[in-house]
Amino acid sequence: MSDLLLLGLIGGLTLLLLLTLLAFARYSGLLAGVAVSAGSPPFRNVTVAYKFHVGPYSETGRLFTESCSVCPRLRSIAVYYDNPHMVPPEKCRCAVGSILSEGEESPSSELIQLYQKFGFKVFSFPAPSHVVTATFPYTTTLSIWLATRRVHPALDAYIKERKLCAHPRLEIYQQDQIYFMCPLARQGDFYVPEVKETERKGRGPAEASDAQLDGTGADTLSDASSVSLEVGPGSRETSAATLSPGVSSRSWDDSDTRSEHSYSESGASGSSFEELDLEGEGPLGEPRLSPEAEPLGAPKWPRELSTPEKGEE
Repeated sequence: MSDLLLLGLIGGLTLLLLLTLLAFARYSGLLAGVAVSAGSPPFRNVTVAYKFHVGPYSETGRLFTESCSVCPRLRSIAVYYDNPHMVPPEKCRCAVGSILSEGEESPSSELIQLYQKFGFKVFSFPAPSHVVTATFPYTTTLSIWLATRRVHPALDAYIKERKLCAHPRLEIYQQDQIYFMCPLARQGDFYVPEVKETERKGRGPAEASDAQLDGTGADTLSDASSVSLEVGPGSRETSAATLSPGVSSRSWDDSDTRSEHSYSESGASGSSFEELDLEGEGPLGEPRLSPEAEPLGAPKWPRELSTPEKGEE
């Protein structure tokens, strides 16, 4: 009788453990739906403190921890430049850090100097007119693992089906949500200087000279595509609002610093977002694009994009 009681107790505890794990997974977003759309970005122009990383994306956890330890109240951000399915893990590039300010607000010089003290660099990202975006619940550490395995395939399918050119890939961790964003405009402004430097080093002297000009004569490796903030004691730099008129007027299909195997390889063409039907307004009051809309233009850049998974990151 005691043996039966013991077996029943073990069975009950096992069932309770399984139910607990299932409840935890559900709370982490296991059953959450993934809705991908195109429209205005989920944030305005931002100034970030970041560290550049070349290597497996799975090693970026320490950079998140380091940036959060400097100022835990700030939102974390990561920008992934290479497709881990097409680029060797040791050559994958990304930038990880914290958002110092957003919109017209400029970060304090004290905050910038604090991050620079720990080896971070400061850079500004603009607010593109249109992006491909999705969200996922951020309630536990497991949410990150689930998000990267569910959201990225959904982004891939959306971009490929509509033949869009959307790169690089951004993740923004804000309160209880993870925002995924792929710019459809001003993509070159999201490439930090280190990415451009690795592009230069990866080309021979003659190739680097030729690659600086595209078919229209635009400088594809120009550091002027974004504003890098280097602040000394007692000084303060402005955010992306200080971009030169020539930069701010760039259209989304202008030249950029895409690598051979970057996330820009959509398998599809890079169709203009103006060719998609509009549906309502985005979070910033701009037109939001219909997820069902199909591109009408001819292909510009035939490319192939495989499904990224941050498990390999």
